[in-house]
Amino acid sequence: MDKLIARAAEMVINSNLTLALTGAGISVESGIPDFRGAGGLWSKYDPAEYASIEAFRADPEKVWQMLRDMDEIVSAAKPNKAHIGLGELEKMGYLHYIITQNVDNLHQEGGSRNVIEYHGNSNTLSCLWCGKKYKSDAKRSEFPPRCECGKILKPDVVFFGEPIPPEALSRSFQLASSAKVLLVIGTSALVSPANTIPTIAKQNHAKVIEINMERTHLTNSITDIFLQGSAGEIVEAVVQEIKRRGGGNHLM
Repeated sequence: MDKLIARAAEMVINSNLTLALTGAGISVESGIPDFRGAGGLWSKYDPAEYASIEAFRADPEKVWQMLRDMDEIVSAAKPNKAHIGLGELEKMGYLHYIITQNVDNLHQEGGSRNVIEYHGNSNTLSCLWCGKKYKSDAKRSEFPPRCECGKILKPDVVFFGEPIPPEALSRSFQLASSAKVLLVIGTSALVSPANTIPTIAKQNHAKVIEINMERTHLTNSITDIFLQGSAGEIVEAVVQEIKRRGGGNHLM
């Protein structure tokens, strides 16, 4: 494993454009279970009934039963060593953008600034009727939270049936086609359209470093280095190895 960590660190040091693609697995160590896994939200709530935009428009009060459970978990979570390590890599100039499928704001809390969010962010709420926005914290005592206009607010996350923000898609595809290194962390890369990012990067000759607890369909097809284990420990080890090699601030 030490040799693989060293090789991964060397790839990152020599890259002038490094991206990270992250999924639910990076936040598990922060106490947020994968929605699709055992004990995740979808084992308790049918996503078709609670997580579609049609369901929200039809009965927002019902959908907020699920959203309250989600908010309790997400608002209690703190960034783990993987989020903090990626934030450090960005400050050092070695990580340029994170493309995330998560809505938990933990990358930003971990110090990352350049975060492209495919599924939005649960940190803010919007009124679908008048367009007013609120911080989730300001409305946490209300159930369900309401706008000044009286309508029930929706968290700024992408529900089933809503499009991925077009600017997130176009920017991520553009970056993936120019990347020299792509870190794939805590995602099986099965959910579209994020699952196309590794393929686009690889087709344009990027090196793919995969950090996952289990092997995925990427591991034997396009991954150059597979680092198996917890995201927190492995990201921290890669950051330490870059520092050990004298990788202070990297000028682009």
